[in-house]
Amino acid sequence: MVGLTLPQAAMSDTLRLPEDASFAVHVIDEAHLTRDTPTLSDLILQPVASQQADYHLPEHCLITADAQLEGERVRISAKTLTCIDTHGADSEIFSGKLSASAMESDGSYAVDACIEKLGSECERAELQPSHIFQLRLGRALALDPQDNPAARINEQRRQAEGEGIANPIPNERPDPDED
Repeated sequence: MVGLTLPQAAMSDTLRLPEDASFAVHVIDEAHLTRDTPTLSDLILQPVASQQADYHLPEHCLITADAQLEGERVRISAKTLTCIDTHGADSEIFSGKLSASAMESDGSYAVDACIEKLGSECERAELQPSHIFQLRLGRALALDPQDNPAARINEQRRQAEGEGIANPIPNERPDPDED
């Protein structure tokens, strides 16, 4: 599958991705599923740069997902997305619900992570950070920037340090406590 690489999805004031958009991800930490424990909740995924992805998310994003051992593969359903998009000293936070399913880079459904089979069923699967796969959106995504208290504090700090345009240059005044 040849993907069209587009700029980051956070343009203007809203992070937008169309329905069926796909982007590359990997797990942050190794995860294991077995026939006895076939599900995992709150699996943490991180987007990565990939030639196969249609879209690229901002550099600093985390995705939560659920994983389930299903047949010979691991079905992964993404639930939430949180991104910090930086522009020099400024940053915006985008966070919200996400509806996306995992697939391999070749377009096959679910993730091929089985390391031990019994017949046609997977007995044990292992998701490794080195394994890059795709998430495909089930519906369009539009996230508005969230309140960012750190950005307000940084702006106040820049103004106090004389970097803000509204900050007057302080006058030299004697310290009243000095003798």
